[in-house]
Amino acid sequence: MLIFRVFFVVGIVLLNSCAGSPEKVNKPYKSTASVKVTETKDKNRQKEAKTDIDPDVLFMLLTAEIAGQREQYDVALEGYMEAAKRVNDPRFAERAAVIAMYMKDSKKTQEAVSLWLKDDAKNLNARKIATLAALRSNDKPQAIEHLSVLLKADPASFESTLLELSAVLQKEEKLDVVYDTLTMMSQKYPNQAVIYFVQSLLAIQVKNGALAEQQIQKALKIQPDWDKALILQAQIAMLSGDMNKAKTTIKNASIKYPNNEKIKKLLAQMLIKSENYKEAGEIYRQLIAANPKDIESEVTLALVYLQLDQDEQAEEIFTKLLELPDWQYQARFYLGKIAEKHQDIDQALAWFDKVTEGDFAFDASLEAVSLLIKNKQFEAANVRLTALPNRFPKQKQRILLIQAEMYSQQKQYAKAFDLLTSALAEQPDQPELLYTRALIAEHLNKKDVLEKDLKQILAKEPDNVEALNALGYSLLDDPKRYAEAEVYLQKAFKLRPDEAVIMDSYGWLQFKMGRTQIALDYLQRAYAKQQENEIAAHIAEVLWALGRKDEAKKLFNKAIKDSPEDEYLLDFQQRILNKAK
Repeated sequence: MLIFRVFFVVGIVLLNSCAGSPEKVNKPYKSTASVKVTETKDKNRQKEAKTDIDPDVLFMLLTAEIAGQREQYDVALEGYMEAAKRVNDPRFAERAAVIAMYMKDSKKTQEAVSLWLKDDAKNLNARKIATLAALRSNDKPQAIEHLSVLLKADPASFESTLLELSAVLQKEEKLDVVYDTLTMMSQKYPNQAVIYFVQSLLAIQVKNGALAEQQIQKALKIQPDWDKALILQAQIAMLSGDMNKAKTTIKNASIKYPNNEKIKKLLAQMLIKSENYKEAGEIYRQLIAANPKDIESEVTLALVYLQLDQDEQAEEIFTKLLELPDWQYQARFYLGKIAEKHQDIDQALAWFDKVTEGDFAFDASLEAVSLLIKNKQFEAANVRLTALPNRFPKQKQRILLIQAEMYSQQKQYAKAFDLLTSALAEQPDQPELLYTRALIAEHLNKKDVLEKDLKQILAKEPDNVEALNALGYSLLDDPKRYAEAEVYLQKAFKLRPDEAVIMDSYGWLQFKMGRTQIALDYLQRAYAKQQENEIAAHIAEVLWALGRKDEAKKLFNKAIKDSPEDEYLLDFQQRILNKAK
C-alpha cells in the first residue's frame, strides 16, 4: 500500500527579499527594495524635475553609479543622498533609501526616506521602507506612525504589507519586534482584526500554539465570519494535535461557506489525516466537478483511490495526466507504484525509468533500486546505485542510506556498518545516519553502539519517536532494564498512539512485564493497522503464552506461507514451535 502523505503547511507567506546587491546595470533609478511593493499609479508621482541639474550633481550621480557597480555602497549612498538634498527629484532619495536598506543602515535609511516622503508624501513604497527601517532600529512609535498611514491609505493591502515586512525581519530574527509593535497598534486600532490575524501567524512561526489561538480568537471576535481566520483557527488546532477541534471548526466553516474551495480542501485534508478516505474522496469529486481544471485535486483524489484499493480509478486519472507536460512525471511515478503494488516488476521499472526530470526523478530512481533490492536483484540494483551520485550529487546521504539497506538485505551487516561509520565521521550528529547504524549494530550484537547512537539522537531531539521506540524496544532484551524501556516506550506511545509500530512495541513491553492479556489487545490493534511479520510473531507468542496454541499456529502458518524467510517468524518457530514438538 502506498503511503499517503499530505504536506500541510501553515505560516507566514514569505516573500523574497533582496538577496544580492543593488543593481549594477544602467538603471540607476530603479528600486531594488527588499520589501516587495505594489506600484501606485499616481499621475503626479515622480514628475521630471523642471530645473536643470547642476553639473556638480550630475558628477555626484555618475560617481555614485560607478561606485555602486564596484560595490562601494557607502560611496554610492553618500552620492545619491547628497543629490537628493540638492535636487527636487524623489528618485534620488529612493535610490539612496534602497542602498541604505541593503546596507542595513537604519539611520541612513530613515534619513533618505524622509527626503523621499518630502518630495512624494503619498508614496506607499517609501512608507513601507520607512516602517522597515523603524522596526530594524526597534523604533516602535515611528513604525506605528508609518503603519497608521499605510492602514488608512490602503486598508485592503495592509495584511500583505505586514506579511512582507515580517518576511524580511524573520530572516533577521526580529519577529518579536513586529509582534510587540502590532500589540501597540492594536491599542490604537482595537477593531482591526487583521492585526490579531497577523499576530497569530507570527505566533505560529515561533511555535507558540497557545498564543496563536489566543490572537486568532480576538480576530474572530471582531469578524466572526472571516473565512480566512476560520481556516487559520482550524490549522492551529491541527498543529496542536487537537483534531476534534479542527474538524468542528472547519466543518462549521464549510456550512457557512459551502462554495469556499480552500475550506473544502482543508476539510478533505483533515479527513485524510483521520483516514476517512471515502468522505475525503467525495469532497475532491465535488471540487473537480466545480472546477475541472483543478489538477491538484485530481492528483489527490487518485491518491485517495489508492488508499481505498481502487487502483483502476487511480490509474485512469494518472493515465489522463500523462498528456499534461507539468504532471506527466508525477503520473509516471505513481503508475510505477501501482505496477509495483501488483508485483509487475518490469512494468514498474519501465515507469520509474521514464521519470527523467522534475521533483519525482530522484524518488523514482530510488524506488527502482529499492524494488530490485526487495526482489534480491542486487547486481542490477548496485549498477543503478553506482550511477546515482553523478545524476543527483545533492542526494549523497539518501543514496548512502539505500546502499546500506542493500547490504543489510544481503546480510552484509559489517559492510553496512562500516559504510555508515565512515559517513558519520563527516557528519557525526546526523540523525538518519545514527538511527540506521543503530539498527545495523543490533544485527552485529553491538548493543553498546546501538544505545549510544540512539541516545545521541535523543540528546538533540528528545521527542524523536523513532529513536524512542527503537531504544525502548532494544532494552526489552534485558529484564533488568524493563523499567527504563517503559519510560522510552510510554513517551513514544504518548506522541504517536495510533502508529502500528509504536503500538506493537508498547504491546510487547506489556507482555515482557507479565501483562499478557493487555499485551494481546495492543498487538492485535497494531496488526489490524499494519500486517507486519514481526507483529504477527509477537501475537503468536502471546497467544501461545495464553494457552491459545491453535490460534497461534494458525496465524504463524498464514504469515510464514507469505514470508518463508522472515527472521522474526523463523525465530518464533525455533524458540517455541520446535521445542513443543
